[in-house]
Amino acid sequence: MKKWNANQKRIARIAAGGIVFVTGLLIPFSGYWVRLGVFLAAFLLAGGDVLWKAARNIAHGQVFDENFLMAIASVGAFIIGEYPEGVAVMLFYQVGELFQSMAVAKSRKSITDLMDIRPDYAYVLRDGEPEKVDPDEVEIGELIVIKPGEKVPLDAEVTEGSSMLDTAALTGESVPREAGPGDALLSGCINLNGVLTARVTKEYGESTVSKILDLVENAGSLKSRSENFITKFARYYTPAVVILAVLLAVIPPLVLPGAAWADWIYRALTFLVISCPCALVISVPLSFFGGLGAASRSGILVKGSNYLEALAQAEIVVFDKTGTLTQGVFRVQEIRPAVGSPEQLLELAAYAESYSNHPISLSLKEAYGKGLDSTRVTDVQEIAGCGVVAKVDGRQVAAGNQKMLARLSLPQPEEHAAGTVVYVAAEGVYQGSILIADQVKPDAAEAIRSLKNAGVRQTVMLTGDTKRIGEQVAGQLGLDQAFTELLPGDKVAKVEELFAQKTEKGKLVFVGDGINDAPVLARADLGAAMGGLGSDAAIEAADIVIMTDEPSRLADAMAISRRTMGIVKENIVFALGVKLLVLILGAAGYASMWAAVFADVGVSVLAILNAMRALKIKKEPA
Repeated sequence: MKKWNANQKRIARIAAGGIVFVTGLLIPFSGYWVRLGVFLAAFLLAGGDVLWKAARNIAHGQVFDENFLMAIASVGAFIIGEYPEGVAVMLFYQVGELFQSMAVAKSRKSITDLMDIRPDYAYVLRDGEPEKVDPDEVEIGELIVIKPGEKVPLDAEVTEGSSMLDTAALTGESVPREAGPGDALLSGCINLNGVLTARVTKEYGESTVSKILDLVENAGSLKSRSENFITKFARYYTPAVVILAVLLAVIPPLVLPGAAWADWIYRALTFLVISCPCALVISVPLSFFGGLGAASRSGILVKGSNYLEALAQAEIVVFDKTGTLTQGVFRVQEIRPAVGSPEQLLELAAYAESYSNHPISLSLKEAYGKGLDSTRVTDVQEIAGCGVVAKVDGRQVAAGNQKMLARLSLPQPEEHAAGTVVYVAAEGVYQGSILIADQVKPDAAEAIRSLKNAGVRQTVMLTGDTKRIGEQVAGQLGLDQAFTELLPGDKVAKVEELFAQKTEKGKLVFVGDGINDAPVLARADLGAAMGGLGSDAAIEAADIVIMTDEPSRLADAMAISRRTMGIVKENIVFALGVKLLVLILGAAGYASMWAAVFADVGVSVLAILNAMRALKIKKEPA
């Protein structure tokens, strides 16, 4: 039988207590003990755990907390004969606790469980034969063999073979990189096609993949977590009202002639009932819950009210590039023929690349948009590090990078475009070039604009891409700074530098989408991940998940956060103001139990109605 979780148990207690409570209100029980028993049963069903926590905390020396105040206030209501009030106070409190608990119920799992870059094994060449061992057992200088589809287990240098490497887990860039003899291999990359032999340059504990995992596991402990407002408030408020209530019950009968003990004890208990902070206990978490709900309807998952509160103080917003500000999908951006038409140039390139599954080749074929007749293509040769040569309709066509042009002794045009350029030649004659690049997301520029309008002082981009591409994207979007050619550890170092540039209360937000972003997401004050296409590790490491993959939603989340905080502050001022007034009247004997009920239940209801406004937050214009 499946065990109930904490929320399910709380809901069951609230439901059971509520049913018995309503029964006691609707049925006019004649007997005193029967009536007391019904409301006492409702009280214990609804708040037995609160009484137990208060008693347990007192036993451990933690007397003045919200559990103690709720216990003494509700028990006080029973002592003065206001049984329904005592039960209602506890029910309201439990509902507030339920809202708070539900808002953070989906706690993050261990990030490292989802990090799929940890290598499980390494094939080491020993006595000329590959031996499967744990990466920890491989020593510097040993030769390892990496087969197609396997992860690179340790940092190494290629000694034999050539292949394409998927480096997305480390750099976040989706275009594979070629590796050949003399090239460095970073652990965590995936070997796509060829067999590589490489000499290990670092032990596993010092390798790139190990450091990334260590960053993720330890960065979370560096995050500051603001204490729950109610607990901080109760730390000072609870002992103050309890001491005042005791003084109110004891001192007047001792010093005032004719003062009756029963009268002043009644006033003291009324004082405690009035002082119960239900309006805050319920409305503050409910306001956050409403803000969380409004964010959710906008495609933004905020993992807790503390993150929603912190977002209102964002000063520096740092973005990853690929998959965050850009779509992470490479498409033909520009066709520049030197001979013939753009259509003819694209057709030559698409046919020459027709047998390749490289992302660049796929983007050429997608741009061509027509069916490819395989009978038109013969003698296909892939030239490592250069491109491809094939015969198309009997003509020798070459498509590749500038190294291909050099092989054909063709002049190399000066190139300033940000992206990958494919040069095409036919029968030794230069035909033109095709620019393939990642596309900036349609709302990326709006996102930067909206954040600046919202008061964000600095917008920064961190990327593993080249300096030329990174700076062009940053300039296009209006970012304040861009740091390029970074590995995950470099990104964490840059974030550490940016921490020094914010004020004491300001927050730094990092927005990313890849496994490589997980360490930075964990280290930032607030981490936001793209949830639509983002990696599981990034989503788990983040405090905020943008399910629509639209960076502009971050500005929407900030607007929701600030509106929610405004409602929270309104409720705090309203609840404390009314309670202070009624407390003074109660101490003076002018506030009856009805006034106490209003100061408690009435203020709670009004504060809750105000808190419900947070649910109706709409997207604000940029």
